[in-house]
Amino acid sequence: MTKIFNDPSNFAEEALAGFCDVHSNLVRQVPGGAVRRHRPVQPKVAVLAGGGSGHYPAFAGLIGQGFADGAVVGNIFTSPSAQQAYAVAKAAESGAGIVFTYGNYAGDVMNFGMASERLAAEGIAVENVLVTDDIASAPPSEVDKRRGIAGDFTVFKIMGAAAETGAGLADVVRLGRLANARTRTIGSAFSGCTFPGASAPLFSLQDGQMGLGLGIHGEPGLFDTDLPSAEELGRELVTRLLAETPEGAGTRIAVILNGLGSTKHEELFVLWGTVAPLLRAAGYTLVMPEVGELVTSLDMAGVSLTVTWLDDELEPLWVAPAETPAYRRGNTARESGAAAVEEAHDAGTDVAAFVASPASRDYARACVAALEAARSSIREAEEVLGRMDAIAGDGDHGRGMVRGIDAAAAAAAIALEQGAGAGDVLAAAGDAWADKAGGTSGVLWGAGLRALGESVANSAVPAPQELAAAVTAFAERVVQLGKAETGDKTMVDALLPFAETLGRLVDKGRPLDAAWEEAARRATDAAAATADLLPLKGRARPLAGKSLGTPDPGATSLAMLFTVMGPHFTAIPAKEPAAAQA
Repeated sequence: MTKIFNDPSNFAEEALAGFCDVHSNLVRQVPGGAVRRHRPVQPKVAVLAGGGSGHYPAFAGLIGQGFADGAVVGNIFTSPSAQQAYAVAKAAESGAGIVFTYGNYAGDVMNFGMASERLAAEGIAVENVLVTDDIASAPPSEVDKRRGIAGDFTVFKIMGAAAETGAGLADVVRLGRLANARTRTIGSAFSGCTFPGASAPLFSLQDGQMGLGLGIHGEPGLFDTDLPSAEELGRELVTRLLAETPEGAGTRIAVILNGLGSTKHEELFVLWGTVAPLLRAAGYTLVMPEVGELVTSLDMAGVSLTVTWLDDELEPLWVAPAETPAYRRGNTARESGAAAVEEAHDAGTDVAAFVASPASRDYARACVAALEAARSSIREAEEVLGRMDAIAGDGDHGRGMVRGIDAAAAAAAIALEQGAGAGDVLAAAGDAWADKAGGTSGVLWGAGLRALGESVANSAVPAPQELAAAVTAFAERVVQLGKAETGDKTMVDALLPFAETLGRLVDKGRPLDAAWEEAARRATDAAAATADLLPLKGRARPLAGKSLGTPDPGATSLAMLFTVMGPHFTAIPAKEPAAAQA
């Protein structure tokens, strides 16, 4: 259990700040993460690893020569936001392009993709390399659906070494994708991990049981089995990996036996005593193997085994020197003339010049009240939502929603104080939610609130039909970004019934408050009904069967928030005063 913390919601930020202070000779903190302390004299490709916190030394611990140029750091088990990725890229970019590299998770794909679009629009060459090494998360026929776990380390190392040699962006990307295609990982868990401030682990196993096929975000195994001996476990892991040997693979391999947080080195060495002989007996030469904690999952007890089949291009990059806060290999020499960069201090931002009608500013107060009501509701439900999410996901939904609504409510209040109308208040709330929460739900709630604000605008109090249309715009933006449909077991399963019911009842002349209440009841029922669905999107998909009988946490939280926000959003005059129309 994680015992050292202040405010649990600030754990990731405080950990990053402490890490950057300890290793200030190698890294410097920037908005959204950290980058190398020294900038290159000549332009080089910037390899930026990224993902949620809780996996140290991945990702920030791998910043340094021969490895990553920077890390984009999200909250615990939550993808960083698009703004964080963009900010780190701008700090690390030196003129030869950017490559984001990360595990294949929906929130990461969405956020790094949005950051890439923004960078490309500014003329910066940018690529993305996804890691898909986890053989337990999808069959070989669906490799593109596999998640990235400890194979992150190998792929990042090879890309970083390639960039250090001066390779161009296209070559760095090609080598990263080649390494990923030749990397396989299988893991097992003996006990769950616990978030800072949580009273219990995300999942638990019966005594004497092991979960096979875990993910690095606290996801439980695909199935549970009796805890084997070290010899039996080693044979199980090796057999499963070698069964997926890439076509045309050679006999030289990089091997990582990885501890997931609370499995001790001595235990790993015992397991290595089975793994290494089995691999050698299969005809393989083990090239500079690694045994230790490289990609963890907070305090989870468990292990993973990674094999990368090397070739003439990959092997020199795997064995190349590296110097980072958490990992050193060989001897590196800093480029002559490379200069240390001092910490950047935020000089502050200009107060926005908002233009809004008096009536819209009045309605903006109702919007802020709605967000405050949502904030109270989510804070009360944080642990329940986390436990729902932990059934088949990573257990971070409650924490992520709290971070998102906290940021949204604060940003909305500031915008209101600065004279914003309802549209700008909601847009500011959406942008803050997406930036601070990260993850899939952060992107979707942020984009949805911004769409709601853009539709409501700042010139008038929305009429019932206009508010219903704004809710429809919220739903359309979420569907457009998330690509989910009704029945996929996502927030969309509650959102679309809400939007449809509200629009239909308002069109029939039902009073707005009554129409909203009925729509909220419909969304609540639809969220509960997701218990009978199998997830087809997101991290819960690989563990679909485990989620049967449990409602989708995203649909549940959406219905909850739309319910409590209703009395505030619908508290508008039937007819706008003439003064407000000026």
